[in-house]
Amino acid sequence: MSEQLISILALLAIFLIGTLRAVNLGALALVASFVVGAAVLGMETPEVLAGFPAELFVILVGVTYLFAIARNNGTVEWLVQAAVRLVGGKVAAIPWVMFTISCVLVSLGAVSPAAVAIIAPIGMTFATRYGINPLLMGLMVVHGSAAGNFSPLGVLGVVTNGVVDTSGIAGDPMVLFLSNLIFNVLLGAGIYFGFGGRRLIAAGGKAPHDPAGGKHGPAESHHAASQTSNAVALATQRPQTEADVTLALNRERIVTLGSMIALVIGALVFDLDVGLMSLTAAVVLTLLAPNAAKEAVGQINWGVVLLVCGIVTYVALMQEIGTVDYLGNAITKVDAPLLAALLICYIGAIVSAFASTTGILGALIPLAVPLLATGQVSAIGLVAALSISSSVVDSSPFSTNGAMVVANAPKEQQSMVYRQLMKWGFGLVLAAPMLSWAALTVLAGW
Repeated sequence: MSEQLISILALLAIFLIGTLRAVNLGALALVASFVVGAAVLGMETPEVLAGFPAELFVILVGVTYLFAIARNNGTVEWLVQAAVRLVGGKVAAIPWVMFTISCVLVSLGAVSPAAVAIIAPIGMTFATRYGINPLLMGLMVVHGSAAGNFSPLGVLGVVTNGVVDTSGIAGDPMVLFLSNLIFNVLLGAGIYFGFGGRRLIAAGGKAPHDPAGGKHGPAESHHAASQTSNAVALATQRPQTEADVTLALNRERIVTLGSMIALVIGALVFDLDVGLMSLTAAVVLTLLAPNAAKEAVGQINWGVVLLVCGIVTYVALMQEIGTVDYLGNAITKVDAPLLAALLICYIGAIVSAFASTTGILGALIPLAVPLLATGQVSAIGLVAALSISSSVVDSSPFSTNGAMVVANAPKEQQSMVYRQLMKWGFGLVLAAPMLSWAALTVLAGW
């Protein structure tokens, strides 16, 4: 049996064991990396751990650490109230505001994980405060960032168009950008109305006042929703409560807001690492106000960190031994070019749910050249379908974006959000390649 097949079987075993037993998938993946890498392939420890996502680890820890401090000192609550005032108290509009901001940031050149790392903690805290389904808010942030991925100015757009050019494939940057944008806007509409948007609209778009923190479950009963609706009042009109009196800007909150602004400028303008900047800001805030940061480290979800980093390490090992190339080369030998194109889209979706979207596109687009040479598959359509299939699954909890959503969800709801994101992510793994392939290669007729 080839080492590539062994690595695929080991991956299946990871998910089977993790499903049947209460074992962290990240821990299982690290063990599998050790067993497959050292025992089967004879790798040394540094080679086994070469794919450990140090940058992702720092992002997860740094951002959740900083926003834990921001929650503790009231800065996030202040931002939430400011956001409510900004939209005139219409909380029903906030998920779309988060979607749009994420999309614009990524379209202008921010890396998708950086945009999500900045927007997700604010959006998820807002969801908690006003009883919005955290899955709705998290998915709107993630798919908003995905909508801007293939802008000609965006990182993925630049990379993909560059790979297309160097591979000698006829591409169209505007078709790539617009097809991905439309796909994610349609997904956003489905997410909004499928995960609680109708309830927000039915409540008149008003902000349900919930001093307890809005800890409603994603499947609120109609009775609970009715009770909430009866208690709603526009945030800009309702009288101050004891919880609202503390929302004035003090020194700690001003410094925290300054740190967040610096985080945005550093990531978008100077291309600085979001994780390291977040850690720096968190340390500075801890030195200035130790009391607000006292329990912040304990609020980092280390289980999520282990889960994501372990899975990514194993998938990196699979890429190192050529498993993705092995699958891609096998598919290009399929006699039916359209079917082979669909299979390549599925490989992009499956692997990208765990690994770097940029790396996957860089590896798979050149593999599509033999298919395009047949003249039976549209180059423009296949590149767009493959790009959508590989990027839209970043809502998986094993991708950086999905992991950020889980890490910033209310602690008592993190397990639920993780499970729902897994279902959603793998639902997209199954559906996105088929839909994008059918629309862009079979029906479009470029």
